[in-house]
Amino acid sequence: MQLRLNSIKRLGTIATALGPERTRSELLPFLNENIDDEDEVLLALAEQLGNFIDSVGGPKYAFCLLDLLETLAAVEETVVREKAVESLNKIVDVMAEAGQTDDVLKYFVPLVKRLAKGDWFTSRISATGLFHSAYRHIPRNNQTLKDELRNLFKELAQDETPMVRRALASKLSKFASVVEVKYVEDELIPIFVRLAGDEQDSVRLLAVENCAVLAKLSPVKSEVREEYLIPIARELAADKSWRVRFMFADKICELAEGLGFDATVKELAPSFYKLMEDCEAEVRTAAAFKIASFFETISRLDENMTDSSSVVSEVFEKLYSYSRDLSLDDSPFVRSALASNIMSVAPIVGPEITRDTLLRMFLKLLQDDFSEVRLNIIGSLEKVSQVIGIEKLASDLLPSIVELSEDRNWRIRYAAIELTPTLARQLGKSYFESDKKLGMLCVQWLSDTVYSVRELAIKNLTSLTELFGEEWAIEHVLPAIVALYKNSKNYLYRMTALHAMSSLSSKVPQEVVEQLFLPLLVEQACRDSVANIRFVAAKTLQDVAQYIKKETRSNLIIPCLEKLNNNMDEDSDVRYYANQALIALQSLV
Repeated sequence: MQLRLNSIKRLGTIATALGPERTRSELLPFLNENIDDEDEVLLALAEQLGNFIDSVGGPKYAFCLLDLLETLAAVEETVVREKAVESLNKIVDVMAEAGQTDDVLKYFVPLVKRLAKGDWFTSRISATGLFHSAYRHIPRNNQTLKDELRNLFKELAQDETPMVRRALASKLSKFASVVEVKYVEDELIPIFVRLAGDEQDSVRLLAVENCAVLAKLSPVKSEVREEYLIPIARELAADKSWRVRFMFADKICELAEGLGFDATVKELAPSFYKLMEDCEAEVRTAAAFKIASFFETISRLDENMTDSSSVVSEVFEKLYSYSRDLSLDDSPFVRSALASNIMSVAPIVGPEITRDTLLRMFLKLLQDDFSEVRLNIIGSLEKVSQVIGIEKLASDLLPSIVELSEDRNWRIRYAAIELTPTLARQLGKSYFESDKKLGMLCVQWLSDTVYSVRELAIKNLTSLTELFGEEWAIEHVLPAIVALYKNSKNYLYRMTALHAMSSLSSKVPQEVVEQLFLPLLVEQACRDSVANIRFVAAKTLQDVAQYIKKETRSNLIIPCLEKLNNNMDEDSDVRYYANQALIALQSLV
């Protein structure tokens, strides 16, 4: 199978060798007659054919590729069909742009019709993805053909197979974007209504996205929105299937954009409030994720309205009320979703409302038992601090940071370190001194049991040094790094100390590197009993050499590396890295 796959991937090379004429007359018929039964081979073929136009002689002969792709568009494997449809759409666009409209009408449109009327549901599914390309390339004066395609589309909306109806529902909005407005209102909206009431929830949930897209089509009359789209949106929000309600919550902002301010406030907002107290935790989670963006959308739509500020304030009060309930939700995932975005509202409502309302929720979530909730709420710290400052939150923040830094899940500890630069910018240097808890944590992270956490701890200390200055690092960080090396029995922590020296050497004065780091590297690290430490020491010497005087390099570093290199070290890796360091140092001389 691998041989066949490789040959398919080299079709372009084969076609170049044959030339366009023989490719059309020999290669394509051969491929069509000997079509493979391996899905991976068929997928590669479908992809290759989409880029095969030049190989068959250009757009003028692109129609030669359609028969083979039609066969691939009807196979059982979904990914093969999807790739065939993608290639067909790509080819017909090239044909139309090159002025081959007659070929589009003669070859491509009949292909779509054959697939749409196919006995197997697989071909009908593929047809749904081709209607928009076929329709938009039909000339305006050929109304009969356009009518025929719309009727076929309408028939597929009533197909007995749910998979076909679902596929058509997923392509409805794309088809609507190329159909004339009159027919969108008269024909496609009724199709949308039918799909929104389909017995299969997998079909109905796609109606949510279609509702948003159809509402955004500016030529669609407001009466159509009020008669069809708004009532259906209301029904979808209360659908018996939690998956449909989930989709409604997820697409609430797109729906608001399409339906406008009035409909959003009167219809969507009440539906959204209900979803925030839905019986299914998944739906409440989806709603919690969208609270801030939904309010931001309403506020933006409000900019074009007059005398509506009181309405927006009322919406905020409602959202806050339901959010307060979500902050006490039994599901930690709901609370985590709420914590991830609720504070994004702060810049919109301003400092006064933030202090009076959001701050209480911030502090409540900060004390949550679930570490992900605390992590997410601390992640929104910058948004809050931009509005009200952070000093008054420090006493509440520090215990949570400490707990997160000691969490059993290393990813939580990792994320806590990622938040440190933000905290540092807001809290200032005084909170990060070695006798303060945050300063102690930054050093303790170097001794974490997980390598990724230790690595990030080094980057964090480097960032803090850039922020607070070299004096802060000399007083609070460098002694701790030296102590970590000297006091660690575990060679991994000694190695971490060496990596930290490499990273910080460029951030502190030359004399500090020479007096503090160099003696430790030369006298201890290069003589360490563990070979891994010795070769890392050699690499560290290479890194720090550029930050010290030439005389010191010649008197201390080079002799030390030569001892490691000249077959005096029993480990080949140590000798190798020592030699590499010596070569690098020659360029500094």
